[in-house]
Amino acid sequence: MSERRLLVLFGSQTGTAQDTAERIGREAKRRHFQCRVEALDSYDVANLINELLVVFVCATTGQGDPPDNMKMFWRFLFRKNLPPASLCQMDYAVLGLGDSSYPKFNFVAKKLHKRVLQLGGNPLLPVALGDDQHDLGPDAVVDPWLLALWDKILTLYPLPPGLEVISPDVRLPPRYTLHYLAEDSLQPDSSLLQPTAPRAAPSELNPFAARMVSNQRVTAKSHFQDVRLIEFDVAGSGITFSAGDIVMIQPQNCPEDVQQFCQLLRLDPDRCFLLKPTEPGTALPALLPQPCTIRHLITHYLDISCVPRRSFFELLSYFSTNNLEREKLQEFSSAQGQEELYSYCNRPRRTTLEALWDFPHTTSAIPPEYLLDLIPRIRPRAFSIASSMVAHPGRIQILVAVVQYKTRLSKPRRGLCSTWLASLNPEQGDVRVPLWVKKGGMKFPADPDTPVIMIGPGTGVAPFRAAIQERVAQGQKGNCLFFGCRQKSKDFYCQAEWEELVTKGFLTLFTAFSRDQEEKVYVQHRIRENGRLLWELLSSGSAHIYLAG
Repeated sequence: MSERRLLVLFGSQTGTAQDTAERIGREAKRRHFQCRVEALDSYDVANLINELLVVFVCATTGQGDPPDNMKMFWRFLFRKNLPPASLCQMDYAVLGLGDSSYPKFNFVAKKLHKRVLQLGGNPLLPVALGDDQHDLGPDAVVDPWLLALWDKILTLYPLPPGLEVISPDVRLPPRYTLHYLAEDSLQPDSSLLQPTAPRAAPSELNPFAARMVSNQRVTAKSHFQDVRLIEFDVAGSGITFSAGDIVMIQPQNCPEDVQQFCQLLRLDPDRCFLLKPTEPGTALPALLPQPCTIRHLITHYLDISCVPRRSFFELLSYFSTNNLEREKLQEFSSAQGQEELYSYCNRPRRTTLEALWDFPHTTSAIPPEYLLDLIPRIRPRAFSIASSMVAHPGRIQILVAVVQYKTRLSKPRRGLCSTWLASLNPEQGDVRVPLWVKKGGMKFPADPDTPVIMIGPGTGVAPFRAAIQERVAQGQKGNCLFFGCRQKSKDFYCQAEWEELVTKGFLTLFTAFSRDQEEKVYVQHRIRENGRLLWELLSSGSAHIYLAG
């Protein structure tokens, strides 16, 4: 009988593929497999030829692109010089997560399945195409596919004699155990985010603690939408970028939410602990310092404001001491209860913290070592860089709309990152924000004579501000911008800057203020009105067109 080892590799952008991969990992443990769950880019791809059983779980992002944490793997897999039989001993299955409203639906999963087949892999099942657009979400495809997968795997790798599948009623051990330290070994929280001499270029695993220089509201006080132009000092960080690039920001939970969470779970925020993996070979969370305080874990790591997933309710049900709460949690984690869960969680955008309030008996019984299994980590947020290094050396500026909206819940929903950024005041001391830069999808023409037509309504104008600053510094004049907002007096971002460039002959500007007159006027109306000019630029000037929302 061959060794019962399973490798689950995921490529995930928003966390859904990772959540599904971890679910497969738990189901594998119940079937007594030795199982590793890893992001594709964390896995040493040279070992792939030795793997006998692999499940790939991958999302598709943007226009059929692989997620960030599988880009290196993707490049390697499609190398022309890989021998056609290099994966001939591998049994594999591919589970895709996508959205059928996009033309390249599940493109990455389909292409991966085909490529592993080309390299000699033996597919256990046809590729699964999970769809966000389905009433029950991707689970409508994932649930039946996984049942078929385990049937197939257990035929090839039967359970060892005398062993049964661990019943779903039995709780699996946590991934990590918490070892509390004596009071006197505490380290102050503030030391964790001091700017350090940069070792390598800042990245997700090594963000740069940038000083916030200014945080200026650029909409009128009377306007419903709060939009900020925020500047960071990145001098000495080794960060470089061009127009169209993106800055990633690692946000944190607000102190009130952290305090509430600690009260609900009866945790002492100042307790200090070390994390130990339950199984050898499990990596520790890369972004958590060791030792760590409970406060740091909840402030900087656990995403207590995200909308909880089905797996959250499944694990929570094991801790429940209250029958009524347990029944509800089991319903939310069953295939039949998904519509109910959708209207409880997803539709009103209920947060993890709010869900915990609704299950008080269960919440007070959560063992702290399960927190890292229960709640995902806070994901970084991406912002278009709104300034050029040529115009503002050593600085990064972003244009941030503070996210706030109403659902049927009494408390307004707030965006975690934008609310946190808006709350920071650099005039009251040294404010630091962990960030790094990523290549964006927009490339502006290298040839200075190529005209550029930019359509950027609202905060969509951010990358074009960077491009225009860069092009003006190089003396390029063919810059045409269509900008739209509600009212000229309330949300015309960077008005003075645009008007100065128009006066100097560097910019042709078309504006659409939708609410400043009886009938609504949008950028598409201005485009139609100026169709002749645009056609001239496109046909004879071979202009490039860019659109950002």
